[in-house]
Amino acid sequence: MKTIKLTMAQAVARFLSVQKTEIDGEILPIFGGVWAIFGHGNVAGLGEALYQVKEDLPTYRAHNEQGMAHAAIAFAKASNRQRMMACTTSIGPGATNMVTAAALAHVNRIPLLLLPGDVFANRNPDPVLQQIEDFGDGTISANDCFKPVSKFFDRISRPEQIIPALNRAMAVLTDPADCGPVTLALCQDTQAEAYDYPVSFFEEKVWRIRRPMPDLQELEDAVNAINASNKPVIIAGGGVHYSQATETLLKFAEKHNIPVTETQAGKSALPHEHPLNMGSLGVTGTSAANALAEEADLLIAVGTRLQDFTTGSWALFKNPGRKFLGLNAQPFDATKHRSLPLVGDADVTLKQLSQDLGDWQSHLEWSATGAAEYKKWLDAANTVTASSDQTHPTDAQVIGGVQRSTDENTVVVCAAGGLPGELHKLWQANKPGGYHVEYGFSCMGYEIAGGLGVKMANPDREVVVMVGDGSYLMMNSEIATSVLLGHRMTIVLLDNRGYGCINRLQRGTGSPSFNNLLQHTHHQSLPDIDFRAHAESLGAIATKVSNISELETAMGSARENDKTTVIVIDTDPLASTEAGGHWWDVAVPEVSQQNDVNSAREKYLEALKQQRIGD
Repeated sequence: MKTIKLTMAQAVARFLSVQKTEIDGEILPIFGGVWAIFGHGNVAGLGEALYQVKEDLPTYRAHNEQGMAHAAIAFAKASNRQRMMACTTSIGPGATNMVTAAALAHVNRIPLLLLPGDVFANRNPDPVLQQIEDFGDGTISANDCFKPVSKFFDRISRPEQIIPALNRAMAVLTDPADCGPVTLALCQDTQAEAYDYPVSFFEEKVWRIRRPMPDLQELEDAVNAINASNKPVIIAGGGVHYSQATETLLKFAEKHNIPVTETQAGKSALPHEHPLNMGSLGVTGTSAANALAEEADLLIAVGTRLQDFTTGSWALFKNPGRKFLGLNAQPFDATKHRSLPLVGDADVTLKQLSQDLGDWQSHLEWSATGAAEYKKWLDAANTVTASSDQTHPTDAQVIGGVQRSTDENTVVVCAAGGLPGELHKLWQANKPGGYHVEYGFSCMGYEIAGGLGVKMANPDREVVVMVGDGSYLMMNSEIATSVLLGHRMTIVLLDNRGYGCINRLQRGTGSPSFNNLLQHTHHQSLPDIDFRAHAESLGAIATKVSNISELETAMGSARENDKTTVIVIDTDPLASTEAGGHWWDVAVPEVSQQNDVNSAREKYLEALKQQRIGD
């Protein structure tokens, strides 16, 4: 057997550089690069190794470890999980800074390779700088934090261990059912140890999407369920995008006349203007989608986790005889809430299902009902997104202004707070991938770093990040990274002076405003934050606008700028779109000295009666 002597870190870098994927007949590197913030735990080992392969596997420097991992996640999501990135840090706070991102990738089923440095395997210099010491377990390190939020975890304490570990890592990262974050903790002394690796380990390998076919009995059961339905509704989730099944879903819906609703991850699966697209579903759903979901006798869930925001905390689907059909590559999701499981790839399974259904269609009256409901919704949506001269516009009015200033090639990026709900209802996406909102983990701080990752995956698309002042203050440093790398995007910063979304939720559960908006905090003086100046200090072009008209003008200018632009606008913290939406299960205290809380509790108990637990 022919071998080559390399350090473990050099073997990792060389292996990653020869992993490929096939997209539309073109062979491309599966790793778009490695994000790295070096420290004593990775600079001498993996840093040296990455330098050797920098032409084939580019290394990118970020400003925050969580931020760079968010950018890597967004890159993979925007690539429909066909490509991905790796992230490396030192052994201490740099590593633990990535735990939140690992959890985000885990919830959203996104491939992410994390390569944190670890303690010395030989333990000679213990405790090394930044080492966590467990008095009862000598094998514990800070990287054990990654175990519950990794689909696969390994600690590499011998150089030869990287051979099976990397093979297993790639299998998980490319598996449509088990896809998620992989953590390989690299002991810092082991990174520098040499081993005679088989040359065959570094041969180019092409990874392709696995498309599991459905079980024949499950397929027959699914056909029978659809044939027996009168009011079917499709719930399109993120799996539709990851399977690249958007066109197949459109043809399936058209052929069988089935209305389509969209989750946060599934939005943009169908063009906004398609007559069968009822829009967003659930807590942040359109009135049209929710009206049909309430009546539906069969919910065909395609590639969705059926999160509580989608199901209205399992109180949305009110037809007493309704059933669920779960089409999903992951059996865990396909069987949720006693669904008829249809385990398989969304694209190939929808095609086979359509063939077996033949010319079956739902009643024309059903789709006509949907069309009428959607027209009413559009009238309401157009009203709340219309332009306004007010100096503190609503989020909906800002969304309207941004929408009018962009085209179908734009990707809107968002993550947490009130904006995702408003965007889910109101953003009009007409091209797959045009809506990129992280709402599985709903992670504040994802937005700007995520926008950078989206732009790296889709350099030819216009990227618009919409972010509140709360999220901006949590993580904004990757503005500087976007300028450093030359990846231009537009950031619309809505300043409502605090955490407006949670303030509204707090008031909705009976409590007075407390500790969310800045004015309701314990304070000596209120900070007058100059977001425009701050963004400029990070290298961006920045401007502050006073109303929607100025916003639309600034959006036009931003498209012509040669680097990232930040547009700041003050907004109303109390207003949200009342049209559409659904109850969400947020527990209200059983007892309270506040009368408003007691009243909210009574309403909460009434709402709980609509839940169908385990049904």
